[in-house]
Amino acid sequence: MYYYPYVYPYPYYMNNPNYYSRYAPMHANMDGAPLAYQNFAYAYPAYPNPFYQVDDRSHLKDYGGKPYVVNIEEATEENETFRTAIWTGDHLQVTVMSIPVGGDVGLEVHPNVDQFLRIEEGEGITQMGNTKDNLTFQRNVYDDYAIMVPAGTWHNITNTGDKPLKLYSIYGPPNHPFGTVHRTQEEAMEMEEHYH
Repeated sequence: MYYYPYVYPYPYYMNNPNYYSRYAPMHANMDGAPLAYQNFAYAYPAYPNPFYQVDDRSHLKDYGGKPYVVNIEEATEENETFRTAIWTGDHLQVTVMSIPVGGDVGLEVHPNVDQFLRIEEGEGITQMGNTKDNLTFQRNVYDDYAIMVPAGTWHNITNTGDKPLKLYSIYGPPNHPFGTVHRTQEEAMEMEEHYH
Protein backbone atom coordinates (compact mmCIF):
# COMPACT_ATOMS: atom_id res chain seq x y z
CA MET A 1 0.00 0.00 0.00
CA TYR A 2 2.77 2.45 0.93
CA TYR A 3 6.24 2.61 -0.54
CA TYR A 4 9.15 3.27 1.81
CA PRO A 5 12.51 3.60 0.05
CA TYR A 6 15.76 2.55 1.75
CA VAL A 7 14.23 0.47 4.51
CA TYR A 8 16.01 -2.83 3.97
CA PRO A 9 19.07 -3.84 6.00
CA TYR A 10 22.44 -4.87 4.64
CA PRO A 11 23.29 -5.95 1.97
CA TYR A 12 20.45 -4.06 0.29
CA TYR A 13 20.98 -0.33 -0.23
CA MET A 14 24.37 -0.59 1.42
CA ASN A 15 25.32 3.00 0.61
CA ASN A 16 21.90 4.50 1.14
CA PRO A 17 21.79 8.12 2.31
CA ASN A 18 20.52 8.92 5.78
CA TYR A 19 17.35 10.91 5.42
CA TYR A 20 16.71 10.81 9.16
CA SER A 21 19.26 13.34 10.40
CA ARG A 22 17.15 14.17 13.46
CA TYR A 23 18.04 10.69 14.75
CA ALA A 24 21.75 11.16 14.15
CA PRO A 25 22.72 11.21 17.86
CA MET A 26 21.33 7.69 18.25
CA HIS A 27 23.98 6.27 15.94
CA ALA A 28 26.54 9.04 15.90
CA ASN A 29 29.35 6.68 16.86
CA MET A 30 29.19 2.98 16.03
CA ASP A 31 32.86 2.06 16.25
CA GLY A 32 33.01 -1.68 16.74
CA ALA A 33 29.46 -2.33 15.56
CA PRO A 34 29.22 -4.87 12.73
CA LEU A 35 28.96 -3.31 9.28
CA ALA A 36 25.62 -5.05 8.78
CA TYR A 37 24.23 -3.34 11.86
CA GLN A 38 25.61 0.06 10.86
CA ASN A 39 23.67 -0.15 7.59
CA PHE A 40 20.64 -1.51 9.45
CA ALA A 41 20.74 1.45 11.86
CA TYR A 42 20.67 3.93 9.01
CA ALA A 43 17.82 2.05 7.37
CA TYR A 44 15.85 1.83 10.62
CA PRO A 45 16.74 5.01 12.55
CA ALA A 46 14.10 4.47 15.24
CA TYR A 47 15.28 0.96 16.04
CA PRO A 48 17.16 0.70 19.37
CA ASN A 49 20.92 0.51 18.88
CA PRO A 50 22.42 -2.12 21.22
CA PHE A 51 25.98 -1.02 20.39
CA TYR A 52 25.76 2.67 21.16
CA GLN A 53 23.06 4.53 23.05
CA VAL A 54 23.21 8.25 23.78
CA ASP A 55 21.69 9.46 27.02
CA ASP A 56 21.99 13.26 26.99
CA ARG A 57 21.81 13.40 30.78
CA SER A 58 25.07 11.43 31.01
CA HIS A 59 26.68 14.14 28.90
CA LEU A 60 25.93 16.96 31.31
CA LYS A 61 29.53 17.72 32.09
CA ASP A 62 31.91 20.59 31.46
CA TYR A 63 32.97 20.86 27.81
CA GLY A 64 34.76 24.17 28.35
CA GLY A 65 37.73 24.96 26.15
CA LYS A 66 36.24 23.10 23.18
CA PRO A 67 33.62 24.08 20.61
CA TYR A 68 30.30 22.77 21.87
CA VAL A 69 26.68 22.83 20.73
CA VAL A 70 23.77 21.75 22.93
CA ASN A 71 19.99 22.01 23.04
CA ILE A 72 20.07 24.17 26.14
CA GLU A 73 16.36 23.77 26.86
CA GLU A 74 16.58 19.96 26.89
CA ALA A 75 19.80 19.98 28.91
CA THR A 76 18.27 22.34 31.47
CA GLU A 77 15.05 20.37 31.84
CA GLU A 78 16.86 17.02 32.13
CA ASN A 79 19.31 18.26 34.77
CA GLU A 80 18.51 17.03 38.27
CA THR A 81 21.41 18.56 40.19
CA PHE A 82 21.38 21.87 42.02
CA ARG A 83 24.14 23.12 39.71
CA THR A 84 26.24 21.57 36.95
CA ALA A 85 28.70 23.48 34.77
CA ILE A 86 28.41 22.46 31.13
CA TRP A 87 30.89 24.96 29.63
CA THR A 88 33.66 26.93 31.31
CA GLY A 89 35.90 29.12 29.18
CA ASP A 90 38.32 31.92 29.94
CA HIS A 91 35.64 34.61 29.81
CA LEU A 92 32.30 32.77 30.07
CA GLN A 93 30.64 29.96 31.99
CA VAL A 94 27.30 28.17 31.50
CA THR A 95 25.63 26.15 34.26
CA VAL A 96 22.28 24.36 34.49
CA MET A 97 20.33 24.36 37.75
CA SER A 98 17.38 22.60 39.35
CA ILE A 99 15.86 24.29 42.40
CA PRO A 100 13.53 22.05 44.47
CA VAL A 101 10.02 23.11 45.47
CA GLY A 102 10.27 25.72 48.22
CA GLY A 103 14.04 26.02 47.72
CA ASP A 104 16.12 28.90 46.46
CA VAL A 105 19.42 29.66 44.77
CA GLY A 106 20.68 31.34 47.93
CA LEU A 107 21.24 35.04 48.57
CA GLU A 108 24.59 35.90 47.01
CA VAL A 109 26.64 38.60 45.29
CA HIS A 110 29.32 38.40 42.59
CA PRO A 111 31.52 41.52 42.88
CA ASN A 112 33.12 41.20 39.43
CA VAL A 113 30.72 38.93 37.55
CA ASP A 114 27.68 39.82 35.45
CA GLN A 115 25.08 37.05 35.35
CA PHE A 116 22.29 36.03 32.97
CA LEU A 117 19.67 33.47 34.03
CA ARG A 118 16.80 32.00 32.01
CA ILE A 119 13.86 30.00 33.39
CA GLU A 120 13.04 26.97 31.25
CA GLU A 121 10.49 25.30 33.51
CA GLY A 122 8.64 26.27 36.67
CA GLU A 123 7.94 29.54 38.42
CA GLY A 124 9.54 31.62 41.11
CA ILE A 125 10.37 35.04 42.43
CA THR A 126 13.63 36.92 41.96
CA GLN A 127 14.92 39.59 44.33
CA MET A 128 17.83 42.00 43.88
CA GLY A 129 19.35 44.93 45.71
CA ASN A 130 22.51 46.84 46.58
CA THR A 131 22.80 45.17 50.00
CA LYS A 132 21.59 41.84 51.32
CA ASP A 133 19.27 43.63 53.75
CA ASN A 134 17.76 45.90 51.11
CA LEU A 135 16.42 43.86 48.19
CA THR A 136 14.35 46.59 46.54
CA PHE A 137 13.89 44.86 43.17
CA GLN A 138 11.38 41.98 43.09
CA ARG A 139 9.70 40.21 40.15
CA ASN A 140 7.75 37.00 39.54
CA VAL A 141 9.40 34.80 36.90
CA TYR A 142 8.04 31.95 34.78
CA ASP A 143 8.98 29.77 31.79
CA ASP A 144 11.02 31.70 29.20
CA TYR A 145 11.78 34.63 31.52
CA ALA A 146 15.33 35.98 31.59
CA ILE A 147 17.01 37.65 34.55
CA MET A 148 20.03 39.96 34.28
CA VAL A 149 22.12 40.51 37.41
CA PRO A 150 24.75 43.28 37.32
CA ALA A 151 28.06 42.64 39.06
CA GLY A 152 27.98 43.67 42.70
CA THR A 153 24.20 43.16 43.08
CA TRP A 154 22.81 40.93 45.82
CA HIS A 155 20.29 38.50 44.35
CA ASN A 156 18.23 35.39 44.96
CA ILE A 157 15.64 33.28 43.14
CA THR A 158 13.06 31.27 45.11
CA ASN A 159 10.96 28.44 43.69
CA THR A 160 7.31 29.29 44.39
CA GLY A 161 5.81 26.59 42.17
CA ASP A 162 4.82 22.97 42.69
CA LYS A 163 7.66 21.41 40.66
CA PRO A 164 11.43 21.90 40.42
CA LEU A 165 12.51 25.23 38.95
CA LYS A 166 14.76 24.52 35.95
CA LEU A 167 17.05 27.29 34.76
CA TYR A 168 20.42 27.92 33.23
CA SER A 169 22.90 30.60 34.16
CA ILE A 170 25.63 32.36 32.20
CA TYR A 171 28.47 34.02 34.10
CA GLY A 172 30.93 36.48 32.63
CA PRO A 173 33.66 35.85 33.62
CA PRO A 174 33.32 32.31 35.11
CA ASN A 175 32.25 32.12 38.75
CA HIS A 176 32.77 28.42 39.55
CA PRO A 177 35.69 26.02 39.01
CA PHE A 178 35.87 24.01 35.80
CA GLY A 179 33.76 20.85 36.05
CA THR A 180 31.61 22.06 38.95
CA VAL A 181 28.82 19.69 39.98
CA HIS A 182 26.74 20.57 43.06
CA ARG A 183 24.17 17.87 43.69
CA THR A 184 22.43 19.84 46.45
CA GLN A 185 22.41 23.40 47.74
CA GLU A 186 24.16 22.28 50.93
CA GLU A 187 26.95 20.72 48.88
CA ALA A 188 27.19 23.91 46.83
CA MET A 189 27.56 26.10 49.91
CA GLU A 190 30.24 23.86 51.38
CA MET A 191 32.25 23.68 48.17
CA GLU A 192 31.92 27.41 47.49
CA GLU A 193 33.32 28.22 50.95
CA HIS A 194 36.48 26.26 50.15
CA TYR A 195 36.73 27.68 46.62
CA HIS A 196 36.31 31.37 47.49
